[in-house]
Amino acid sequence: MKVRLVDGTRLWFDIEGMGLVPDGDTMRERPTLIVMHGGPGGDHNGFKPAFSAMTDTCQVLYYDHRGHGRSDRSTPDEWNLDRWADDVVEMCAALGVERPFVLGLSFGGFVAQRLASRHPGFASGYIFLSTAAFKDRTAIYEMFGRLGGSEAEEVARAFWEAPTEAAMAELAVRYVKVCGPLYTQAPGNHFLNRRTIHHNEVLTHFNHHEGPEMNLLPELAGVREPVLVAHGELDPVTPMVGAERIVAALPPDLVRFERFAASGHGVFRDEPERFFEVLRSFVDQGI
Repeated sequence: MKVRLVDGTRLWFDIEGMGLVPDGDTMRERPTLIVMHGGPGGDHNGFKPAFSAMTDTCQVLYYDHRGHGRSDRSTPDEWNLDRWADDVVEMCAALGVERPFVLGLSFGGFVAQRLASRHPGFASGYIFLSTAAFKDRTAIYEMFGRLGGSEAEEVARAFWEAPTEAAMAELAVRYVKVCGPLYTQAPGNHFLNRRTIHHNEVLTHFNHHEGPEMNLLPELAGVREPVLVAHGELDPVTPMVGAERIVAALPPDLVRFERFAASGHGVFRDEPERFFEVLRSFVDQGI
């Protein structure tokens, strides 16, 4: 399905689970959980089927960001955090979704942080999952070296410091081969998922325009909704120090911090049972 935004751009979305459920003589409304995928340049499919586990608690709304997956490509001048955050608000207005919980994974977590600061009161709560407020390249290279040795560290450094978009695109194949398997600890890996629709030009554009200057920490002090920060100790591309900085920047009475010792990037992949228990309790009870 697709929903048309104010500027005519169409976002692809999918909904799993019931919003209204029978409860005695009434119909009880359940919350909506919006899951925002990583990248840039990926799509939503990595959440499926794992997030079906949440349909006993809420309705799950999957979508592809503007420029990604099955959504309209739009143009590079609109591949930025403000536009991606505004898209979520417009999508929900068009679909009649009110006060959702918003989960942002990795790059989706960048969008979620901007959404929380740019649109206060929009959501019931946020989940910042395996993300950071800015790209700490030193920590990234050190973690890839710890997990994969000097080759992984060198490949990561070459990829993330590629001087041009074209150079980054050329290095992507080797990065995926050498560094991709280090993202998670579970057998198999989302980089090997052939279902993903890749638009790598969105990745290279973001990482040579807004990405290098991005620092979301100053705006987090103004967040007004509860936030669950969930992060893996073995995450190489958004190392744990990034999550610690996010937690320190948020209002302390609104944040819940959950560390996952055996997880890499995207803790639902490595420790699904505990992650979904934590997520369910947050949606049900808040902090």
